[in-house]
Amino acid sequence: MALVTFKDLSIDANDVAAIEGFWSRALHLTSEVFDDGDGVLRGEDPGQTTWITLVPEAKTVKNRVHLDLVAASLEPFAGLEQLTADGEFWWTTFADPEGNEFCVFVHDNRAPGLKDVVVDATDHRAVSQWWADVWGGTLTHEDDYSHLDDIPGAPVESFDFVPVPEPKTVKNRLHWDVTLRDGATVDDLVVRGASVLATPTDETRWTVMADPEGNEFCVFDAG
Repeated sequence: MALVTFKDLSIDANDVAAIEGFWSRALHLTSEVFDDGDGVLRGEDPGQTTWITLVPEAKTVKNRVHLDLVAASLEPFAGLEQLTADGEFWWTTFADPEGNEFCVFVHDNRAPGLKDVVVDATDHRAVSQWWADVWGGTLTHEDDYSHLDDIPGAPVESFDFVPVPEPKTVKNRLHWDVTLRDGATVDDLVVRGASVLATPTDETRWTVMADPEGNEFCVFDAG
């Protein structure tokens, strides 16, 4: 039985204004900066909401979670650091103003914006199955990666789980939030194999958890 639905995304930033400005353009969302230094991007669909969170830690390693985008051309990304050569893959990989990797797929007949969320994995079959069990959706195991489509509430084609040799060593700078389905609890997620990293406080009404591979996600009560 599925326990949660997709809620939104969150990106850590040292310079919220720079990251918010870039990603508002890249994702075609409107932006707002708050007095506490954090920011948010919003679209017509609530699932498009993307929080930009001020953090003191700088990026030190390749992100284990990144976004894939669709664009009519690579022109909007001129001036950014390009990490893959033209024509090397079906996509082109860039780094945003703080070095966060993202991939661009050029399609001139599709609306530009977010395409997929991509998650590095030690065991792509196991972790994708875990998320399929708690989220729902349609899971497909390919030879070299797994993709979870039709995730309730998620404004993406899929979450792609891609095998990598290196283990997770630091907190992900991009994570997703989920909402508990009616009747489901944090304890149910723990029984399934998630870990509690931080419980709600007077300032934070969510529970920070990690999936079986250590990927952080925040859990909100229904309603």
